[in-house]
Amino acid sequence: MKGTVLSVGFMPLVDAAPLIVAQEMGFAAEEGIALDLRRAPSWSSLRDMLSFGQVEAAHMLSPVPVASALGLGGAHAKLSAVSVLSINGTVIGVSNALAQKMRGQGHSFDFRDAYAAGNALIAAAGARLRIGVPFPFSMHAELLYYWLSALGLPAPQGVDIKTVPPSLMAEAIKAGEIDAFCVGEPWGSIAVENGVGELLLPGSAIWSFAPEKVLAVRSDWAEQETALMGRLIRSVCRAGRWLADPSSRLLRSELLARPEYLNMSADILDRSFDGRLVISKAGVERRVDQFMEFNTGAACFPWRSQAEWIGGQLAARLGLDRPAALAAAGSVFRSDLYRAAHARTSADMPIASSKVEGGVEVPTAVASESGQIILQPDRFFDGRVFEPNLG
Repeated sequence: MKGTVLSVGFMPLVDAAPLIVAQEMGFAAEEGIALDLRRAPSWSSLRDMLSFGQVEAAHMLSPVPVASALGLGGAHAKLSAVSVLSINGTVIGVSNALAQKMRGQGHSFDFRDAYAAGNALIAAAGARLRIGVPFPFSMHAELLYYWLSALGLPAPQGVDIKTVPPSLMAEAIKAGEIDAFCVGEPWGSIAVENGVGELLLPGSAIWSFAPEKVLAVRSDWAEQETALMGRLIRSVCRAGRWLADPSSRLLRSELLARPEYLNMSADILDRSFDGRLVISKAGVERRVDQFMEFNTGAACFPWRSQAEWIGGQLAARLGLDRPAALAAAGSVFRSDLYRAAHARTSADMPIASSKVEGGVEVPTAVASESGQIILQPDRFFDGRVFEPNLG
């Protein structure tokens, strides 16, 4: 049985894997649906595809639904994040010229220390730093603003953040249009493969458990098609569990490498899944634990506090009313709909829908509906924590 067809937009990134796997491994079919996966050329086009009803769901940057709720980015439909698709998975890279200058000033490119990397980048940049990100409202941008501001480079006043589609990031740095970038894999690795840049830091070194992409739907569709949405959520979460299983290792990259999806070498995709990244054209490799998560530590759960952190960052940067921004943002990550989708399954849920962000130093057990869930470390590099609105 083919089932009800749902059109779903995606960008060609490794963290689109849960959607691709849900369709290709039959998890969607087992829920009585089929996913018509439609590749988009840019995040703005994907947002518009969802907003104007050309697709029913989308692989989406986590800040986009929050920005929509805050009235940012133009007049678009209200969006809801009904599941988190991926945690982390971004890299910060620099041009070859900037990398050479940083090495000359003594930076080791250890791919770990956000303080050392940031200070070395600021010192070497000299004039105003130009950094490419895939979209203005993205975790890429928010991590950069947070990181550089904490190190004393006022953002956005002290840095030019430019929008560059992920697949064009290597070309932009080669052409000298940007000095550095923050992008989701595999496009940072492609810049290294093409010999035009080096990787400086994983995004997880700034926030170790950042919600990178979400499963987004229009809020009106979420209310009207609750049963269909539940099937979609369950199939994607099953795909996340499959991706986290070591036995999937040989197949997952082959699926994504197909022409209709990412259309590139499975070996490069393997590195992203494994957190085994080649950071320079000399072949230097760095291993990053929890580089990209699809299941561990309640990774799929849409915590309201994550949305509130995003809303707080946007409010501070754009001069919005902070309490209003936190309230609007918290309503976007729909933990209620996520719980409802799993109500008659064995999936365990945390009891709370918000938590202190940045407060988990080591794997920590928290109360769940069936006992306990182990949360993974979620530290910010500077040790700050974010207290959500628990009212």
